[in-house]
This record gives sequence, structure tokens and C-alpha cells, in this order.
Amino acid sequence: MTADGRTRTEKLAAEVADEILAGGFPPGMRLDEQMLAERFMVSRTPVREALRQLAATGLIEMRPRRGAFVVSITADVLNELFVAMGEIEATCARLSALSMNPIERRRLKAQHEAMAKMVNDNAQDDYVEANRNFHLAIYAGAHNPTLQDFAVSLRRRLDPFRRAQFRVPDRLIQSHLEHERVVNAILSGDSVLAHAAMLDHVNLVEDAFEQINAGQARAAG
Repeated sequence: MTADGRTRTEKLAAEVADEILAGGFPPGMRLDEQMLAERFMVSRTPVREALRQLAATGLIEMRPRRGAFVVSITADVLNELFVAMGEIEATCARLSALSMNPIERRRLKAQHEAMAKMVNDNAQDDYVEANRNFHLAIYAGAHNPTLQDFAVSLRRRLDPFRRAQFRVPDRLIQSHLEHERVVNAILSGDSVLAHAAMLDHVNLVEDAFEQINAGQARAAG
């Protein structure tokens, strides 16, 4: 377990995903296990586990007897994923405003307040992990296990892209302000506002990721 609460495999998967999204591992590249083990100074066992995790996100493809290859994800596919994520998360937020019990509401408020210090300290790694837990709490607060499973599964696919958003300047601050609207709506039981605030939040996450892509394209040009 690493200092931020992630397993070694989760940390490695995140590092490889970041390298893919940054263009260091381009589409079509074969991800050799030994190369990754040497680059990230780990054994091949966590590399294999990390590649299996990344295959679930769609960032890489596991080909029988050939290994793992970086996949080219089109803007249209990514947009479809973000649209689906926005609708599911917004529904979770709406139901949380209606269904969360008092203990869950206090915990959500405490989570959000704790994240303020991470923003002030610019503790990006800590915020990324806390952000994931924040959203998971809202999925659970909807009190709909089927919807929660859908949300968790889709978030797993989008996790590398959602994490990349924080490379945008001041994104930590903006993310926390967006969370503020969501939290206030849930705590006040305003289901309509909770839905709208969460939908807006996920849309802005996608916008931030697109800024990263546009900047990389300009740099490559």
C-alpha cells in the first residue's frame, strides 16, 4: 500500500496511464512487461496486474500471445463515455439529495471540508484519491445498488482521463468549487439542483481534459 492509500498495482497502472495520455506511449505501441518493469523499477508481477487493470479502461488492448498494445481512443468514443458518466453521476447526486441519511450527509460534508486543505496545500495526489472517494460516496448515497455498479464501472473506464484533468492550471480549485455546489444541494435536499450541479461538474471535467489534449496537439505541431 502506498502513502496515498493505493496499492502498488493501482499506482503503477496510474503511472502507465498518465504516460499514455501524455503521449509517451503512443497508440499502437506494444507495452513490453520487462521494459515497464525496468522503467518503473518494479517486478513483472505488478506490471501484469496493472496491464489487466488498464485493459478494463480501454486504454490498452490485450492480444493473445502478442501482449499489450496502446489503443487509439477517438474523440467521439470519449465524448460518449463522458456523456454517459455525466447522466449517471447526475442521477446519483439527485437520488443522494433525496435518500442520504443524516450520517451519510455529515460524512460527505466532512469529506468535502477535508479536501479544502488539500487544495490549499496543492496536494494533487491526495486530492485525486479523495476526489474518487467523494464521488463513490455519492454513488453509495443514491441507495440504488444497480445504479451504483454502473457508476463505478464507468468511472473505472474514465479514471485515467478524469485524473489527467488536474494538469490544467487551477483545476484543483475549480473542482472543489464545483463540488461545493453539489454538496450544498445534496445537504439541502434539493434534488433538481444536485442533478444540475453534478452534470455541470462532469461536463467541466471533460472540458479540462480537452484542454490537455489541445495543448499537447499544439506542442506536437
